[in-house]
Amino acid sequence: MTGREQGGRDLRLDFFRGLALWFIFVNHIPANQFAWLTSRNYGLSDASEVFVFISGYTSSMVYAKVYARSGWGFASAKVLDRCWTLYLTYIFLFIAFTAQVAYTTRAFDNPLFAEEMGIGSFFADPTVALVQALLLKFRPANLDILPLYIVLLLVVPLLLPVLVRGPMPLLAASGGLYVLTRHFGWNLPTYPEGGEWFFNPFAWQFIFVLGAVLQRFPDATAALTRPRLPALLLAAAYIAASMLLALSWQIASLGAFMPPRLGEVLYPISKTDLDPLRVVHFLALAYLVLQVARPGSAWLHSRLLAPVVLCGRQSLHVFCLGIFLSFAGQTVLVQVNGSLFAQFAVTIIGITAMILTARVLTWYQSAGRPPRPAAPAFEDSGA
Repeated sequence: MTGREQGGRDLRLDFFRGLALWFIFVNHIPANQFAWLTSRNYGLSDASEVFVFISGYTSSMVYAKVYARSGWGFASAKVLDRCWTLYLTYIFLFIAFTAQVAYTTRAFDNPLFAEEMGIGSFFADPTVALVQALLLKFRPANLDILPLYIVLLLVVPLLLPVLVRGPMPLLAASGGLYVLTRHFGWNLPTYPEGGEWFFNPFAWQFIFVLGAVLQRFPDATAALTRPRLPALLLAAAYIAASMLLALSWQIASLGAFMPPRLGEVLYPISKTDLDPLRVVHFLALAYLVLQVARPGSAWLHSRLLAPVVLCGRQSLHVFCLGIFLSFAGQTVLVQVNGSLFAQFAVTIIGITAMILTARVLTWYQSAGRPPRPAAPAFEDSGA
């Protein structure tokens, strides 16, 4: 038994993408104690790095093949077609989510919902806010990663010739842009005026390109992730130190032991501009995880983990559903019952709904046709 299905689909991509979807759903519910079961509270990187890296990896996997088979023009058309689909999905998600928040705000007479979800400006001037949303400049809370993916994917046609013929110069250029972005503070503006993208695309492109380049060098990637005792110890030590640092933000007694000088040196560990400490943490974690997540790992076929894999295959639909479910869960905990049992129920019901949705979509897409290879992040298996 191998970690790949017939047709070459890498189950690791589906598994970790699905797990990241579950983590995002749980973490988007404020005051949910079950968020302690996710990776966010135990390190410097989180599910965002996983999504963007897998997006770059699978985009390279899919579109480089189209480029080699049909040329740059057709490959570019495929990319732009996918971007258009993602854009329409985002606009639908924006309108539906804004309506959900607006209805909840009125039904419970609680204006804090609108402010917390970042749609207060929409009610102040709906016409301008809607135009800005069409330009990807106005975004409610929790919707930031989809516009990031759209922008990164839009650049793929320009990257494809270099990615196929000389991936290493592309990685060097990406690293240079990342360094310059952090030095000069480049970012894209948002609405209302004065804001910036929560996920700075000029910085986060580095994780995307890194994934794309590593996909082009499978043998080198396998060599880099081969178990070596010094590397294992170094990665484990960094992850342990990162965990202590992250826990010190949540536990006051632990934070009291952190030297003030350490904070002056390290902070701010910016998620917006993809702090280097986050990049190193992601790479260290990936190195350790890949020791047990090999292409031939039998556990990827476990029936217990099959729901996670299913959600990873239907990532776009499950992501959108998770946005609505997380706010619905927040509403229940704030307005109805915030007990630990209610938090457990909201978490389990939400994940169950995501699994059932993924199962129905997989059944529908697979009826009467053969399996398809892995698709880019946020792309369902039928695309």
